[in-house]
Amino acid sequence: MCPNSEIIRQVCLREFRSIDTKLDRLDEAIRGNGKPGLQARLSRLEAAEATRSKLLFIIAGSVVALAVGALWKLIFGA
Repeated sequence: MCPNSEIIRQVCLREFRSIDTKLDRLDEAIRGNGKPGLQARLSRLEAAEATRSKLLFIIAGSVVALAVGALWKLIFGA
């Protein structure tokens, strides 16, 4: 074994511990660990966007129907 191999081993172990710590923090951010993580928050945002989209469609449809009704009344005076 060369004399530098122990130094290399120590450096690698230190780097691996650093990487492991960073991976643990990323995993906690994604999964949440007792509080809402990125997955849960993204899921909620997607559900809220779907609700907003449906609501906007209903409102736009109502406005168009009212406009057509007013135009019909204006043209034919019924």
